[in-house]
Amino acid sequence: MQKKKSIPNADRRAMMRARLIAEARNLFVEKGYAETSTPEIVRAAEVTRGALYHHFADKADLFRAVVQQEAATLAAEIDQGAVADSGDPLTSGSRAFFASMAKEGRARLLLIEGPAVLGLAEMAEIDAGGGRQSLMLGLQQARPDLAEAELQALSDVLSAAFDRAALAVSQGQSESPYLAAMEQVMASLMAPSG
Repeated sequence: MQKKKSIPNADRRAMMRARLIAEARNLFVEKGYAETSTPEIVRAAEVTRGALYHHFADKADLFRAVVQQEAATLAAEIDQGAVADSGDPLTSGSRAFFASMAKEGRARLLLIEGPAVLGLAEMAEIDAGGGRQSLMLGLQQARPDLAEAELQALSDVLSAAFDRAALAVSQGQSESPYLAAMEQVMASLMAPSG
């Protein structure tokens, strides 16, 4: 009789944490943060409450992990899309942003639930390491003539425009006009004014 290979504790913990995040994401997208209870999350993930609290301090901490994962995935997909497309990085990044934000529930998590639960300051911090960082890098490449403060302000304003467009698309508006509008904005930023 062959012995079953045991999974190392670190791997088992990582798998449990990933399962909790995945099931919590599904529930937060379906029901929203306020309407999702920790017993529901535990039941969906098929773990104990003790396991949940071993990995996360509370429901807000679990939600934070969900949002951080969404933001990291968004940033990675923007970067991959910008690299894969042979066009200019800002336009390519714009297309990749819209494609990534089209994932079911991502706009709700990052643009509605995240700010409501975690607050604008924490969401700005999370996003600054995510999609906004990709935008800032693209702007730095496109406009090396701008001072750091101008780049930061431009990044903040454009990020808000992207977020508003993604929210409209997630609520049923056609993506085409928003993508075209953002591509026009990006094209106008490529050349220094003078």
